[in-house]
Amino acid sequence: MHCQCHCFSLGLRSQIRLKLCLCFNFFFFLLCALGQNMKRESGRKVQTGNITAAKTIADIIRTCLGPRAMMKMLLDPMGGIVMTNDGNAILREIQVQHPAAKSMIEISRTQDEEVGDGTTSVIILAGEMLSVAEHFLEQQMHPTVIIGAYRKALDDMISILKKIGTPVDVNNKEMMLKIIKSAINTKAINRWSDLACSIALDAVKTVEFEENGRKEIDIKKYAKVEKIPGGFSEDSCVLRGIMVNKDVTHPRMRRVIKNPRIVLLDCSLEYKKGESQTDIEITREEDFARILQMEEEYIQQICEDLMRVKPDLVITEKGISDLAQHYLMRANITAIRRVRKTDNNRIARACGARIVSRTDELREEDVGTGARLFEVKKIGDEYFAFITDCKDPKACTIILRGASKEILAEVERNLQDAMQVCRNVLIDPQLVPGGGATEMAVSHALTEKSKGMTGVEQWPYRAVAQALEVIPRTLIQNCGASTIRVLTSLRAKHTQEGSQTWGVNGETGALVDMKDLGIWEPLAVKLQTYKTAVETAVLLLRIDDIVSGHKKKGDDQSKQPAAPEAVQE
Repeated sequence: MHCQCHCFSLGLRSQIRLKLCLCFNFFFFLLCALGQNMKRESGRKVQTGNITAAKTIADIIRTCLGPRAMMKMLLDPMGGIVMTNDGNAILREIQVQHPAAKSMIEISRTQDEEVGDGTTSVIILAGEMLSVAEHFLEQQMHPTVIIGAYRKALDDMISILKKIGTPVDVNNKEMMLKIIKSAINTKAINRWSDLACSIALDAVKTVEFEENGRKEIDIKKYAKVEKIPGGFSEDSCVLRGIMVNKDVTHPRMRRVIKNPRIVLLDCSLEYKKGESQTDIEITREEDFARILQMEEEYIQQICEDLMRVKPDLVITEKGISDLAQHYLMRANITAIRRVRKTDNNRIARACGARIVSRTDELREEDVGTGARLFEVKKIGDEYFAFITDCKDPKACTIILRGASKEILAEVERNLQDAMQVCRNVLIDPQLVPGGGATEMAVSHALTEKSKGMTGVEQWPYRAVAQALEVIPRTLIQNCGASTIRVLTSLRAKHTQEGSQTWGVNGETGALVDMKDLGIWEPLAVKLQTYKTAVETAVLLLRIDDIVSGHKKKGDDQSKQPAAPEAVQE
């Protein structure tokens, strides 16, 4: 018996020794990998830090939600000014060090790229999701239990949203304008909301392209916003065609052409130069004259290839030599050079031309005849070329006029949001009520569902329902109404049958039926907001260790020979 106990105690000692050895090896590895300047935080401290960082980011843009939203003025590193209440635009300019804060800023960018709207809501919601989890972590509840409840709640939220969603007729212009107006009402552009709504709808309808039963609406590529300082905001419009900031290359070329035949090139109308340094040795004087003659003949040949298809307008992405300009001018052909590739693609879509890479390959079907008018106008100090009155343009230019560059930049951001909302509805024509009504309806449904749950998971599940109330609460706070009174009334209203569309009027803070007020949001935006917010909360709750290696000041010059002091260190 004594012998067995002795053996057992030896085994325990060896186990402890092994564990200590493994721990030592792990720390030795970390020291080797990250150097002696390693900083490591773990456990509850990390989770609390992450939650605090997320709440701080959410608090920055909390006042930017709703029609009574305040604006932020930011100075970028180059000294430029950004004035906006767009969540993504604000967070893009902020420099942060904390990794959790960086991931919060990243979700705002994702939301903007994916659906173009709801960038402020997603940050506020993600911050609140983490905030309600803090209480459970303090009570020693394991993060995986909270994560499990959050994931379950997300699945239920998605199914509830799809039940609340109502289909919309995309051909009903009045309804479409109402939806876009709901998105614009919270922006600086809401003074010209009717104009902005019609611009956004016209632009999106123009670039809508259906092929083999698949809808393609590429706003980024084919709906270009051109900002021209000066004039009045009311002068802004959508062109049935394209505008480029270019003038004709020769002063005697035509500046107005009706029904132009347009040729688009992405090759230069100049003599080909050698790829690398080219040397030519000439022994006779006639050879030099022959070389010059060959250059002229080559340019003449290019121009003859162009003249063969009888164009009125030639647009190229590269340069046009003086000699080529001379030949084209004599043939009564207008030329524009050094146009951006993106602009060239838009012109091709608008007038039905094809971009050609070699002039000798030009065919009649490559010529664009879709535009009815080409003209060059002077606006302010600059010349702009307009290709307008296109028969069936699948690309367009939006001209924005305004007092200053800062105002125009903000109007452009707002207009992009409006166009994205319109695009979302055209692709997925489902709507949910705005003004915090959807959040309250989902919150009420989750609370009811949690009553039938057993076990410890029901508390974090119920906390998600509580977190959703942050959207109507923030709307009430931003318009200066009594938060507790209005939110309690709204909660009571949602317990009644058929009151799912009741929300907060962001202007007055009163309870109102969103059907009557006409505030609707695309289902795609809400789905993306909830998914992104919950996924981010889950991701940040999972983290329990942050290891960061700090650079020494001398490490930046590591490529240079080390100084004697650094060696002694």
